[in-house]
Amino acid sequence: MNAHDTQQKITPEHLARTALVYLRQSSPHQVKHNKESQRLQYALADRAKAFGFGDVQIIDSDLGASAAAGAREREGFQQLLAHVAMGTVGIVLSRELSRLSRTDKDWCHLLELCHIFNTLVADADNLYDLNRMDDQLVLGIKGTLSVVELKVLKLRLLQGMEEKARRGELVRTLAPGYICDAAARIVKDPNLRIQESIELIFKKFAALGSARQTYRWFHEERIEVPVNKSLGGRFERVWKLPTLSFLGDVLHNPLYAGAYAYGRRPTEVIVKNGQPVKRQGRLRSLEHTRVFIRDHHPGYISWMQYEANQKILRRNGGNFDQDESITAVRAGHGLLTGLLRCGRCGRKLHIRYWGKRGTAARYLCQGDFGSGGKYCLGFGGATVDQRVSDEILAAISPLGLQASIAALAQCTDQNADRRQALTRQLQQVQYEAQRAFDQFNQVDPANRLVSQVLEQRWNEQLQAVARVKAELDAIPAVPARLGESEQQAVLALGENFAAVWNDPACPKVLKKKIARALMEEIVVDLDDTALQLHFIIHWHGGCHTAFAMPKPMSGAVAHKTTLPDLDVITQMAPRYHDDAIARVLSKLGRRTGKGHRSTQARVAYVRKKYALATPDNNTSDIALLTLGQATKYCAVSDTTLMRLIREKILPVSQIAPYAPLEIKRADLDREPVAGILQRLKVTGKLILEGNTSTHQGHLFEINQ
Repeated sequence: MNAHDTQQKITPEHLARTALVYLRQSSPHQVKHNKESQRLQYALADRAKAFGFGDVQIIDSDLGASAAAGAREREGFQQLLAHVAMGTVGIVLSRELSRLSRTDKDWCHLLELCHIFNTLVADADNLYDLNRMDDQLVLGIKGTLSVVELKVLKLRLLQGMEEKARRGELVRTLAPGYICDAAARIVKDPNLRIQESIELIFKKFAALGSARQTYRWFHEERIEVPVNKSLGGRFERVWKLPTLSFLGDVLHNPLYAGAYAYGRRPTEVIVKNGQPVKRQGRLRSLEHTRVFIRDHHPGYISWMQYEANQKILRRNGGNFDQDESITAVRAGHGLLTGLLRCGRCGRKLHIRYWGKRGTAARYLCQGDFGSGGKYCLGFGGATVDQRVSDEILAAISPLGLQASIAALAQCTDQNADRRQALTRQLQQVQYEAQRAFDQFNQVDPANRLVSQVLEQRWNEQLQAVARVKAELDAIPAVPARLGESEQQAVLALGENFAAVWNDPACPKVLKKKIARALMEEIVVDLDDTALQLHFIIHWHGGCHTAFAMPKPMSGAVAHKTTLPDLDVITQMAPRYHDDAIARVLSKLGRRTGKGHRSTQARVAYVRKKYALATPDNNTSDIALLTLGQATKYCAVSDTTLMRLIREKILPVSQIAPYAPLEIKRADLDREPVAGILQRLKVTGKLILEGNTSTHQGHLFEINQ
């Protein structure tokens, strides 16, 4: 660079301002290891002083920050732009101009501000004045080349990585259970404890059928698993109790099924608050991943088992792939949770629990209810569960004896998995204790600064050995064997499987697991006219079973007072009390909706529910009299009135059989009843034939 030219570009106005030295390295790895680059960049402060600047400031807050598109916002670069825009900066120095920016937008923004506020730009070799056309052209070309250089380098790196991945050789951080051998091949970790821990995860998931239940088992038994932990910039295996997310990652990772997958989580650039931001994309399916190789390395499970696990996780409706219904096996009373599918719209049926205790299952199809419509169909679960249980019993009862034999084998040793895991853990802590002892034994005892620390480590390992031994000793060394009577009892359960299934002590979770193991799904439809449910059971293996049953009615409908009973109560309610109505219903043999005998309290409940009228106690002016009231009104016996009724002289009505007889007062006051009763009172004789009028004489005289 020409010294005379430099003196012409740097004016006293520039020297009166501040000189800014901008430092940047693209990654934390470069910051940690490329110390020479940092030294050269910091040395630019001496170059600024050599130019004659008295106030020199260094901006180094962007060390380890990328300048590519979509990277996080650089605070140092924004601070640089702010100082230039305030007109207080005379020169901006950077070791390489590519350090300033890797995008056209940021580069042009900086050059525009430097041109407006007469700020110089310098690198390790040259000085540029944006007011000169030649310097402006050179800086424009350098900025373009910097952007192109970044894109070319990135493209070459990505192409190289993808080509290596296509051969299955691109390995970054391997999941616990695998390492790379000397030939860069993925192999199982030679540590048997690690292998058995990973195998135990898949074994327990196959037995429990739920990631959460597997998580609970590991925590209840205090079984640790190997996990990757970042220590000092690199990953190391550490042993700890598993988290639920870790178990989910293990169960979803195709690496454990011997498959190699690359590009399942691609990096994408989105616009957030007007700025491009890089983020990790959504997990892709194996069919849409960039590279997928089956049978690439030894697996802990087969590919068939991996696909079965993914299906179970999807059906469980966990946080990994939410299904449209809650389908995990839980302790609720609904046996068919997650198995029912609507024959009308194809949606899975949800389950809701009702009743006083909240345990009465009811299956509902959502339909278009969420958008303001109505449910597609719904029905009670108890009757349907029992009907499907009959189909299950018919299918598996012949296999009950085989299930009992398998149960005997399982009952012999229920702690085998925990014992095996603790045995491997004991072997490892014993090795670590021996290693700590060897280190302590080799140190000079006089060097207490070192021997004291090593002795403490040895004691800690000995305590760990003692703790694991205590846990292992607490487990019975000899597997528990069932006695002869107990074995016969288990075999008897298999022979009478239906009794075991219907026993109230049989766990709901176990029934649901059996139903899931047998049935793929159940399609259900409702005949609205006949009120019948039609079911088609799709068994695993391709068989189908169809049956129909009446739709279970809700308690409000099934236990509702019948219309004939309600009609009797309605007609008698205005004139009779509840005890009289209950007496009539009982004599008629009527029962309530729940099959109980009619009582005064139950009739009172119906009266209140339907808001029926109550009887008026003031009966002095009523037009309709009972038989008892009529006898008092006429001052005759009930026998007299009953004879008039039998002879069909006195009209009478009755609401229902066994209900009180009802007589109109007007009928008692008109002829011929009034004359007969009057003559009875005069003569003492009840004469029903002939003229009974008091105003007409008899044809033959009789003793008056």
